[in-house]
Amino acid sequence: DVQISGYIIDDESWTQIENSIARSPGHCMTMGTASTMGAIAETLGMTLPGASSIPAVLSEHSRMATSVGRRIVEMAWQDLKPSDILTADSFDNAITASMAIGGSTNAIVHVIAMAGRAGVKVDLKRFDDISRRTPVIANVRPSGKSYLMEDFYNAGGLKALLWQLRDRLHLDCATVTGKTLGENVAGSEVIDEDVILPLDKALSEEGGTFVLTGNLAPNGCVVKPAAADNRLMQHTGPAVVFENYPDLKARLNRDDLEVTPDSVLVLKNAGPLGGPGFPEWGMLPIPNKLLQQGVRDMVRISDARMSGTSYGMCILHVSPESHVGGPLAFVQDGDLIELDVPARRLQLHVSEEELERRRANWTPPEIHYPRGYGQLFSQHVTQAHEGCDFDFLHHGGDTPEPAIH
Repeated sequence: DVQISGYIIDDESWTQIENSIARSPGHCMTMGTASTMGAIAETLGMTLPGASSIPAVLSEHSRMATSVGRRIVEMAWQDLKPSDILTADSFDNAITASMAIGGSTNAIVHVIAMAGRAGVKVDLKRFDDISRRTPVIANVRPSGKSYLMEDFYNAGGLKALLWQLRDRLHLDCATVTGKTLGENVAGSEVIDEDVILPLDKALSEEGGTFVLTGNLAPNGCVVKPAAADNRLMQHTGPAVVFENYPDLKARLNRDDLEVTPDSVLVLKNAGPLGGPGFPEWGMLPIPNKLLQQGVRDMVRISDARMSGTSYGMCILHVSPESHVGGPLAFVQDGDLIELDVPARRLQLHVSEEELERRRANWTPPEIHYPRGYGQLFSQHVTQAHEGCDFDFLHHGGDTPEPAIH
């Protein structure tokens, strides 16, 4: 049996809950990573208008697939290529949409990587700049409180949201239709203003994801404040450190773990190289002893990612990661960590002299893979703030077609 908020749920009831979480085929019904990336692809101009928010079971999917098949053949004859569509302005549009929908933090890594392969420079500063001027207007979980993706579609979908944002977008960007983004979304109507909000009734005045910096994350980290408890926006607390994921699993729920609601949970070695592979461990579970006290959110910091469906005051993508000797590697139990989300700051209250002493005594972790693909990955994958992609895919110009002899 499982106890939740004082109620006992038997095994049969728990199984019914598990079997009912996802009602149909398709991706997560919230504004998770899949929903976010679909919206980004459409805003970039890389899908037909309206393609990103169709619920999985609707016959509209089949009609859209037919239209896509026809259009892609036409594009081949017209020689319309992704390089004609993916520009700096189109990536700005994509970031704006991601901020307005309260999208997944994973989008930051994906967009930086995609832009790099398209020969466009996008960095965390660009996300921060756009976040500061873009309100969250999609009232869809987890940033919103009431609605799911089906409701978003019925309210007008992404086209309606983009038309709401038209003054913040580059409407002259090309798309796969052969028309501009502005032409694709012009006049799209919001059917339910409780789902897609007017700009003057936004969930928050700034975007769904904030970029933080400080001596604990010199190259940046990210947080989704729209999905976190407001009381934690400014918080200072003592660190409770887990060296890796097995350590977290082994000790998190032990009775002798010294942790309070004011503690800051810290997970190391969960980044691109430390995981390896940048796993979604960033929504660290709240210890059972605190759950039993009614605690539902607390500050958690890691160099990991988290699912787009996750929520809470989770500081993610800390860069450089601990595995390569980033400052996160030197955090110890009891160190005071200050989080100031409005000021975009994450600070470790340890002197530079003490940090240097810890750095000098630090032993780098062992290499996960001495050969093969794992070794290639460890030698060439970039850090989170650079897109966690192979560095050699972001260098130079176009690759020519091979000569045929």
